[in-house]
Amino acid sequence: MTLRLFVKLFAGPAIAIAFICLGQLPALAQDAHSHVQAAENSALIADQGSQAKTLLKQVRDATDRYQNVQVAEADGYQLLFGCVSGDSSGAMGLHYVNMDLVNKGEVSLKYPQIVIYEPTSDGRVRLTGADYLILAAGWDKNHPGDPPQLMGQLFHLFDAPNRFGLPAFYTLHVWAWKDNPNGAFVNWHPHVSCESFTGNNESDPRH
Repeated sequence: MTLRLFVKLFAGPAIAIAFICLGQLPALAQDAHSHVQAAENSALIADQGSQAKTLLKQVRDATDRYQNVQVAEADGYQLLFGCVSGDSSGAMGLHYVNMDLVNKGEVSLKYPQIVIYEPTSDGRVRLTGADYLILAAGWDKNHPGDPPQLMGQLFHLFDAPNRFGLPAFYTLHVWAWKDNPNGAFVNWHPHVSCESFTGNNESDPRH
């Protein structure tokens, strides 16, 4: 077989194979990139989950002594806003607020501005979590374009006017003592109710 005939017979198929292979290269590269990106996303999600668990534990450690609301009151917390409930989202419950901490305007995991309770059917209250509250004006002045966060959890902005009669503020609820099926850091808890609130609920000695 002459060289010219060999080229005529095999050049076409060879070129076609080459083009097929070249066409597959971007797809292979894209597939490899997708696997890398998926691995990175999984690692990020795992890290966020680990941080969330750590945050919940540290908030429990910081607020364990407030199982008895009288201890919270002795530390400067007082009930404000009554019992906060939503139309269909459940409730936030009872906010015991330390105004000295609010006025400081600092984010400190060990010192939440608010500890949260729920009223119980026997006329007492039970600790459910903590609420970190920062007035927006002061924070934005000192941290322009950088909303407050706690271990990767961004605070939610409540603009003014609002139902609490407060100027605009940032808040982060941490449901450290009562699991929230909607997430540990959302504002409302579907399994918290204000139905048992009498206006003079006492601490629950069983906790």
